[in-house]
Amino acid sequence: MSGYFSEDASVDAVNGRMEPNIDPRLRSVMSCLVKHLHAFIKEARLTQEEWEIAINFLTETGQICSEQRQEFILLSDTLGVSMLVDAINNRRQPGATENTVLGPFHVHGAPRREMGDCITLDGKGESCLFEGLVIDLDGNPIEGACIDVWSDNADGFYDVQQPLIQPRWNNRGVFVTGPDGHYRFIGIKPVSYPIPDDGPVGKMLEQLGRHPYRPAHMHYIVTAAGYQKLVTHTFVGDDDYLGSDAVFGVKATLMAPYHRVSDGSTQWRSPFDFVLNPA
Repeated sequence: MSGYFSEDASVDAVNGRMEPNIDPRLRSVMSCLVKHLHAFIKEARLTQEEWEIAINFLTETGQICSEQRQEFILLSDTLGVSMLVDAINNRRQPGATENTVLGPFHVHGAPRREMGDCITLDGKGESCLFEGLVIDLDGNPIEGACIDVWSDNADGFYDVQQPLIQPRWNNRGVFVTGPDGHYRFIGIKPVSYPIPDDGPVGKMLEQLGRHPYRPAHMHYIVTAAGYQKLVTHTFVGDDDYLGSDAVFGVKATLMAPYHRVSDGSTQWRSPFDFVLNPA
């Protein structure tokens, strides 16, 4: 009789229980999930003990989540799922700047600053001038592009991780380009840092022989009317963790030069142009 569960017919048995009038996209996604989840269990020949370990791991992952911490996103990041979803949903024409993961430390409402302002408020770190152009695929400057930037401080922490230690809006700011499409601000040369590794995801990384570090980077969100939103980083080009980023966020095109400055107002200069894809 059809509908009964068996090892061979497990996928058909589960997917066959869905009503015919449910949302088509929900049916498609859930059918695919069941198909591949059952295939994984069969290929891995998952034991009862391993199943219980997985259930406990997911339970602990949920229990550590709070308004300040999202362990499931961390799990998604470290398994490469976040980057895969990002890649599928942000395909662009050749020459356009590539996307990468947003990360958990973006804050809405950062102050708008004048072009050339310094965003570092705690006085720490090696000063760096970040500058370049926001242009279209033909190299034309984009006026009115909004550039939202943020980074960790010299100790490897974002301001929201240290609300009683760092000044509010430390290493954050929003800039808007003029007719020449040029952007320019002063921050610090970012430093590499570990993702939170004191929870179940950190234990997983340790058991897999993986480190929790992210290579040094500056975050950007670039938006402009008529163009696709760009969420990206620029990476310090000689960082030790470029080839082993814990969340797989590095792309070769996003490695930025950092030039030592001997006669300027900052210690470093990092030029990088952002090329926006039409909406």
